[in-house]
Amino acid sequence: MSYPRLGVWFIGAKGGVATTATLGWAALKQGLVPPTALVSQLPQFASLDLIPWDYWTIGGHEIRQTTLVAEALRLAENRTFSKELVHACQEELEALEGNYRWGTLYQVGPTIQRLASQPCLQIRENAAEAFGRIREDLREFAQTHRLDHVVVVNVASTEPKPQLPTVPETWEQLHQQFQQPQCPWPASVIYAAAALELGYSYINFTPSLGSSLPSLDHLAQLRRTRHMGYDGKTGETLLKSVLAPMFAKRNLEVMSWVGHNIFGNMDGRVLDDPQNKQAKLTSKDRLIRHILGYAPQTLVSIEYIESLGDWKTAWDHIHFRGFLGVPMVMQFIWQGSDSLLAAPLVLDLVRFTERANRAGHVGRMEFLASFFKSPLGVEEHDFFEQFRMLHRWAQQVAQTAASQVPADSAPFAPQQHRS
Repeated sequence: MSYPRLGVWFIGAKGGVATTATLGWAALKQGLVPPTALVSQLPQFASLDLIPWDYWTIGGHEIRQTTLVAEALRLAENRTFSKELVHACQEELEALEGNYRWGTLYQVGPTIQRLASQPCLQIRENAAEAFGRIREDLREFAQTHRLDHVVVVNVASTEPKPQLPTVPETWEQLHQQFQQPQCPWPASVIYAAAALELGYSYINFTPSLGSSLPSLDHLAQLRRTRHMGYDGKTGETLLKSVLAPMFAKRNLEVMSWVGHNIFGNMDGRVLDDPQNKQAKLTSKDRLIRHILGYAPQTLVSIEYIESLGDWKTAWDHIHFRGFLGVPMVMQFIWQGSDSLLAAPLVLDLVRFTERANRAGHVGRMEFLASFFKSPLGVEEHDFFEQFRMLHRWAQQVAQTAASQVPADSAPFAPQQHRS
């Protein structure tokens, strides 16, 4: 069976999540690890004919001067995975180094800017110049490797929440704003626009704006491509989306829900800035009231504890009222490696998105809602209902493929790259 040649382009390409995802891809490609934690490997999706690891090429934008191997070894020091695994994949990781380019610092805020290396700091550009440079990097990546499609995934640090101007409804209006000397839109919007304008797929795994603007959904429709986001649902919020439906369906009144999160990786350092933190807090706190149908008192806190490194701890205290009005308490502690929780979901999202491209899906990919804290265009936050959305989509795609594609025909139509 022949498959399309797929490019995967990470924004924040040598951060913890992207490094772990890239190492995981290399290890899976070599058969060194089992596919544990990959949703796309569940039996429900076996009929989707998802793209194998051998057909991937990886690259990305990064603002720090480092290497994949160096970042992987740093994570190994923090017990995220073993040094032996890094050494086993070292040749594969080193072969990718030529695929990385400098990211943009346009409107990322001072906290993220302080992480950047000097060569990146020396790039002075406005929004239009950043858009053009990023677009050219993506096009060069596709042409160099003769790729049929590219999936761009934003796993960069969370940007400060911008003071929103008049939100443009069309791509033409947003593109005109890019030409303004003081364009207000941050880097995540520029990356999304560059990807979608080329007809590539875009996934926003962060709480940053990304492709959430109506004008970028309009662009996706114009270019017949697809996008989804935002903010990957990996830990505490995942548990909220599982437990809150239980309280609702048992008619137990949640009076308050408090969540406290501590971790010490680069994302934690960025979120230590109150401006960057606000976007994350908003994303983490919204689903409780949607699921319950009312608004209990809630509090979400995120604190940077440097010694914890990539290991995150979340403590939740749920105060609820039961039969005869008696108050009761549920508490839980969630501990795990932030990067290891996120990386398999990123690989899943790439595989499902690539399959959606072959199926001709255009616009938001609402069927991917179970992967996000704030899924674009989706009001359903019950995890199990969201998973059913994914399963139904997979069944429809598989049934359509079985009924329409002759056994001896090619499984995809190569995408024409825009010039």
